[in-house]
Amino acid sequence: MLRLYLAKYESNQPFPHSEWIGKIWRKYRNRTARKLNEPHLRRIRLYDLRHYYATMTYHKTKDILYTKQQMGHKKIETTLLYTQLVYFNSEEYACKVARNLEEIVQLVK
Repeated sequence: MLRLYLAKYESNQPFPHSEWIGKIWRKYRNRTARKLNEPHLRRIRLYDLRHYYATMTYHKTKDILYTKQQMGHKKIETTLLYTQLVYFNSEEYACKVARNLEEIVQLVK
């Protein structure tokens, strides 16, 4: 699929720049804030969505290494920041991720 995409977009920059993505995010975020008459929505940064995803992934799985992999972090210390910022009261269950048969067996035990 990547080869087909790159063949279709043969420019020097086939992927969007981060500045462009940020500009589009702000445009639609501000439009939504005006439409809903909720000015506090304008404070939500694009980075906050990434932070929310990391925090919720860790909360659901309780697996810091899986969260690190999902976020693409090189250092575990970076991922550990997400585990210290939010406190969740309810501990109903913990969900784990298995990558192979041995891990599946361990989780079932």
